[in-house]
Amino acid sequence: MPDSIKLIECPRDAWQGLPGQVPSLTKVEYLKVLVAAGFKHIDAVSFVSPKAVPQMADSETVLSELDPPDDVEIIAIVVNERGVERAIATNAVRTVGFPYSLSPTFLKNNQNQTPEENLDILERVKQKADDGGLDTIAYISMAFGNPYSDLWNVEELMEGVGLLADMDLQAISLADTVGLATPQQISDQVGPVIEMFGEIEIGVHLHGRPAEAVSKILAAYDAGCRRFDSAIGGLGGCPFAQDVLVGNIPTEKVLEALQQRNAPLPVRKPIADLIEMAAEIAERFGLPKM
Repeated sequence: MPDSIKLIECPRDAWQGLPGQVPSLTKVEYLKVLVAAGFKHIDAVSFVSPKAVPQMADSETVLSELDPPDDVEIIAIVVNERGVERAIATNAVRTVGFPYSLSPTFLKNNQNQTPEENLDILERVKQKADDGGLDTIAYISMAFGNPYSDLWNVEELMEGVGLLADMDLQAISLADTVGLATPQQISDQVGPVIEMFGEIEIGVHLHGRPAEAVSKILAAYDAGCRRFDSAIGGLGGCPFAQDVLVGNIPTEKVLEALQQRNAPLPVRKPIADLIEMAAEIAERFGLPKM
């Protein structure tokens, strides 16, 4: 197993569900502190309809003011080719992320797409990103089950990963969208995916209650995962979870888990100021409404 850890900090996921609009200047200040603290991979923005995600309507403005260093990977979420074009035009985005799902119901609710349409759009997004010199990662939402009674099993997961692997993506992230997975389930599913598709970088984007965070990260780490998405303070998550306590895995909990395994930490500077800033943003602009 590789020793190097890739930690993806996700302020975009933390902010996009807040009911109060976070000012562009506040976002830029926070992102600059992230960069100064040593975060090298930041899921910072999305290029989607401002009607669908009002919090991300200022993505171009934020990136132009941030002017990220060359050694920092900015990830932008897109759902179509137009989003890729906007990402390329910023000259700041290095990777586009595309949401895929094993749940037809979630795809319909979240993106108004069928599974077939979703894959077709991903193919076009990947081609557009390749042409523009950007990497592409796909996020498999509902990778560990869903609350809709849609068909789900390990074979469905492996088939879904296989479809994405055939597209020559740079990475695939397994998302526990509604925080359903237990540590044992994470271990049982992440390990076989990595074993079968080890030529692609496999990550996890886990949600859960704060008390569960360390055990979930340890389960993924022990299964061979070395790519982790998280958000300082655990802010954000999926509104479909229907549980206000289920949010992103707090970055501080990821670092705590990695220390338990004596793993080399991807960020070694103190993040106390960032935890305070994240809490202030949550207080000022309101926690997500459930």
